[in-house]
Amino acid sequence: MGDYDASITVAVPPAALFGYLADVKNLPAYMPRLTSAKPHGGDRLTVTAHIEPAGEPEQEVESEAWIHVLEEGKSLEWGAPGPHDYRGRLHVAPGQDGDHSKLSVELHTERVEGAQVDEGLTEALRGIKSAVEAAETGR
Repeated sequence: MGDYDASITVAVPPAALFGYLADVKNLPAYMPRLTSAKPHGGDRLTVTAHIEPAGEPEQEVESEAWIHVLEEGKSLEWGAPGPHDYRGRLHVAPGQDGDHSKLSVELHTERVEGAQVDEGLTEALRGIKSAVEAAETGR
């Protein structure tokens, strides 16, 4: 079993960051390898990702997933069915001033990959920071 966490400071107000993250159509803009996210109403969506498994050809994979947007507490919880019990939570908190936010992520998976998961979390947080800061400034 693996539990992971990471955080990053984002140069946008908490409401703007949370609003961006709560729109599931923005997922491919900041999630590494994710190429589409199609909501089905409620908390269900279909996601497609481009993967490069070791020893196998590159491929597109599609999976069902769920996401809960928790306005109270400014959090998102997500997961995907399957043998690895993959699920996580993003939380947006005010930064040291009103123009910044602290974004924290917690991830759980039964598939323990240590450094690879930590690298993926860091990559995802940097992607979120870059995408939302660019969206906020209109770049």
